[in-house]
Amino acid sequence: MLFAPSRRRIVSVVLAAALAAVPCAPAGAESNADPLKAVVGIRALVSPEARSARPLGTERDGSGVVIGENGLILTIGYLLLEAHAVEVLAFDGKKSPAAVVAYDQESGFGLVRAARAPDVRPARLGASSTLKIGDRVVALGRAGRQPIGVPARVVSRRVFAGYWEYLLENAIFTSPPHPVFGGAGLFAEDGSLVGIGSLFVNDAALPETFSPGNMFVPIDDLKPILNDLVAKGRRADPPRPWLGLYSAEANGRIVVTRVSDDSPAKRAGLRPGDVIIGIDGRTVRDLAELYRRAWAQGEAGAEVPLDVVRQGGDEPKIERVVVRSVDRIEWLRVDKGL
Repeated sequence: MLFAPSRRRIVSVVLAAALAAVPCAPAGAESNADPLKAVVGIRALVSPEARSARPLGTERDGSGVVIGENGLILTIGYLLLEAHAVEVLAFDGKKSPAAVVAYDQESGFGLVRAARAPDVRPARLGASSTLKIGDRVVALGRAGRQPIGVPARVVSRRVFAGYWEYLLENAIFTSPPHPVFGGAGLFAEDGSLVGIGSLFVNDAALPETFSPGNMFVPIDDLKPILNDLVAKGRRADPPRPWLGLYSAEANGRIVVTRVSDDSPAKRAGLRPGDVIIGIDGRTVRDLAELYRRAWAQGEAGAEVPLDVVRQGGDEPKIERVVVRSVDRIEWLRVDKGL
């Protein structure tokens, strides 16, 4: 049993105001989904030998949102990577095993299908492109059977570059933060689903300012790829190059903080402390520029020539390090699971 009763009471503040603020679709809308019921709990178990076990753990809990009549559930993909068992906990407390349908490396979305579809109407997919700063939204997640609703506002729409080779061009940032953000649904005032929770951030309103909140993946990023994800388990586009780097921006520089074991970057000789200043002679100044330039080299398998500054004797020196990229999903895959 994946969802076991907790011996310690989960103290979650579910304010009556928050639940009252949960929107429902207006009369005449294409779906009369109740967002509170459409949001489910998700637990995934991963082998300790899995490559994602170190950064993401072997027991992963989060939320998801029912988006299909046949038990199709949208969540954040990092919950599912290399999972050998997934269980869904519906609003009524009923549990069901679930199968991983897809993981999309580019957007970060994940899909599972419950063996016993929750008895709810699927959430309606909204238009995240219409969200603007100041708009009211509600973030909904589950801690076990306990729903947690947090009324929030959109405080920023901007590029988000993650240290793990991840880039969103128009991420949604909200505040105040939701305590159970992974896979939480973000609902607009009309009751439609406009985003899926990914991260807690300290600078939701503006970069380098203290404004705690969450980052959500826009639902519009799902629409062009949903059919392919359901049919094939991944998007139809060729996979992007993946290097296996963890990097950070520091004082206007891109510093390698960690290199994944047995990754292309590791095999090429990159190491923590290296400073990446360019790709193939062209300067890169931030993570977003680094990723765009790397992905522009071609699809997975392409060589990515990094210009790196590293200490060598008394003086730092610039070296060219050529990394032969791979498809991260193939690199991660254990047996036949994701």
